[in-house]
Amino acid sequence: MKTITYLQDILPMKKVLAIVLLVLGIAIFFFNNTFVGIFLSLMGINMISTEGSEINLENKTYRSIKSVFGLKFGKWKPCPEFEYISVFKTNEKTNINIYAATVGTFKTDIILLNLFYKGNKHITFYKTDDKVDAFKVAEHFKLALDIDILDATGEENKWL
Repeated sequence: MKTITYLQDILPMKKVLAIVLLVLGIAIFFFNNTFVGIFLSLMGINMISTEGSEINLENKTYRSIKSVFGLKFGKWKPCPEFEYISVFKTNEKTNINIYAATVGTFKTDIILLNLFYKGNKHITFYKTDDKVDAFKVAEHFKLALDIDILDATGEENKWL
C-alpha cells in the first residue's frame, strides 16, 4: 500500500513533559485521586498527540489524522482530482482564557499546504511554522500527485 503520511513534529521537551504528566497521572489514579489522575493522564496524552494527513495513492483516498503513540485515527475519504498545491502563509490566533474570560490573544505565523481541486475548493493537508519543511513536503506531494506548486508565502504568488 503506497501511502504518504505527514505528522507535525513534537518538540522534545514537550514529549518529556507529556510522558511525565502521563506517568504521574497514572500513579495518582491508582494511589490517590481518581479524578486528578485521569485529568493529568489526559493532559499528557493531549500534549503528545499530533495532527497530520495521510493519502493512499493506490485507493485514491485521504484522511486527516490524529496520532497518539503511533496509532492513527481518522476517516478515509475519496480523493478529488487535485490541480495544484499551494504553500500559504497566514496567522493562527490562540485565545488565552481564564475562568471563561478571554484575557489575551496570541498570533503566530504558520504555513499551510492546501491541495486545490475544482477551481477554488481546497483541502488543508499540512500545517507547519517552518518554510523549508513546508516546501519539502510540497515537493513530495508534487512528485507523488504530478501537480504544480504555488508559492503564496510572499507578497506575490509564483508558480514553482
